[in-house]
Amino acid sequence: MQSVIHVDLGERSYDIEIAPDAIDQLGERMRSLDLGKKVLLVSNPVVFRHYGDRAMASLRDRGFEVAHCIIMAGEQYKTLNSIQKIYGQALEHQLERSSTMVALGGGVIGDMTGFAAATWLRGMNFIQVPTSLLAMVDASIGGKTGVNHPKGKNLIGAFYQPRLVLIDPKVLKTLPAREFRAGMAEVIKYGVIWDETLFEKMERCDRLDQLRFLPEELLHDILVRSCQSKVDVVVQDEREAGLRAILNYGHTIGHAVESLTRYKVTNHGEAVAIGMVAASRCAVQLKCWDEACDTRQFELIEKTGLPTKLPSNLDIEKILETLKTDKKVKDGKVRFILPKRMGEATISDRVTSDLLREVLPTLQ
Repeated sequence: MQSVIHVDLGERSYDIEIAPDAIDQLGERMRSLDLGKKVLLVSNPVVFRHYGDRAMASLRDRGFEVAHCIIMAGEQYKTLNSIQKIYGQALEHQLERSSTMVALGGGVIGDMTGFAAATWLRGMNFIQVPTSLLAMVDASIGGKTGVNHPKGKNLIGAFYQPRLVLIDPKVLKTLPAREFRAGMAEVIKYGVIWDETLFEKMERCDRLDQLRFLPEELLHDILVRSCQSKVDVVVQDEREAGLRAILNYGHTIGHAVESLTRYKVTNHGEAVAIGMVAASRCAVQLKCWDEACDTRQFELIEKTGLPTKLPSNLDIEKILETLKTDKKVKDGKVRFILPKRMGEATISDRVTSDLLREVLPTLQ
């Protein structure tokens, strides 16, 4: 099964291609984009061991001069120090503005490579080859790039669209089960905020906690519908002036959890799952979302094997303090993404500290 989704952003338009063994077509697809000869492939040690040789062979077979840069994956490494390493390799291999940086890895590798490509020589070509479910359905699409600051997640970054997103579902076979579940959190998010049919399809699946329990057709549908959901939003609001903020459903509390635990207790998807539970319960309290939908979401998150409770010993007042640095703060108020009905969400500033003090203890 193969699918192509076009991201229509005028001069910044690109395709998302989903196909088995797509990684072996990387060189051919890049050649069709008429890119310069020099390529810097950025990956992490584990992904590079699995797929680095195949990706580089594909590029060399099409006449590209390829170098590689290996950096550690993990939110704790998503820093300016890692970006400096990419810059160093770009300088050593004399990359030019017509050159390309290729991100081969998960969301962290994609975010850092994209930020390096956006800022080295004031911008060069950038290709996403995501290898985690989370990166395939979310992080690789839409042009958000960046790194973390010690005081908050993704506070340093740039909007910078890739030239191509190439998704090979077969690489998910080497993805650890915990990382697969993390990606499913973002898929559930799309079901809640945009695509009720996707949510219902997942509800009908007996198990969602491991890749091997998903029929091939369902996996392909999850990839296509999730990518299409994000594209639908991004083409309407590329730089998050309004609508695109709904893609942060579950991320407000989620980012606070990640920051306060120094990215060592929960991964991104787990934190988003916890955040979705919190946001859903806030929405019930504000009477903009009913308890039946809240229960459906909770049960689907549990079916996926994702956490629904805050990490132990996490102080609620510290969460409230961390929310003040959230990127969605406007006029001193934290804006939450709240579900209205299955497949629709809204941006709200009605979630007060007092409401959170009422809701968050139910997640302990």
